[in-house]
Amino acid sequence: MSDIEQRIDRLESQAAIQQLPIRYALAVDGRDLDAWVGLFVPDVNCGRRGSGRAVLRSIIEPAVRTFYRSIHQICGHRVEFDDADHARGVVYCRAEHEAEGQWIVMAIAYFDSYERRDGAWYFVRRQEKHWYAADWQERPSAPFTGWAAHPHPPTLPQEFEAWNPFWAEEAADRIAALTALPTGDTA
Repeated sequence: MSDIEQRIDRLESQAAIQQLPIRYALAVDGRDLDAWVGLFVPDVNCGRRGSGRAVLRSIIEPAVRTFYRSIHQICGHRVEFDDADHARGVVYCRAEHEAEGQWIVMAIAYFDSYERRDGAWYFVRRQEKHWYAADWQERPSAPFTGWAAHPHPPTLPQEFEAWNPFWAEEAADRIAALTALPTGDTA
């Protein structure tokens, strides 16, 4: 490919990749699980449970049955290319879930891997990490675990590469004045 063809391919690839999180949000909110699993590579690795879209669906279906309605708002997306057919990115999302008389608000960052196969871009992996989950009527507070049905403790912002070095030399009492959740503590 010429330089201009490579540049056009990169722009088209970025546009296609940036559609993946939006399509993901619409599929989850619309409970279109076939569309949802279709966003992932056919041999998606589901860890100890196996691989493939059918396995992925068996994992996600029970999870989306823990809340009735949801709204996933995509707030920003950074994409970095490893080569012409592989990329990675971070997507911010503000999600709301109706569950057991509450509307749970979550601040999320998805850490993604993407791959182009047969001319189409797919998720290879999505790692969801969050800052907090809280009912919309409550103010999020440490330890940011306001949704009992989903007991996963938050891992952000501590998992951002620059976070811990940024705060490393700050006095503990200064940090305690800013937050009830000390830096580096994800529990």
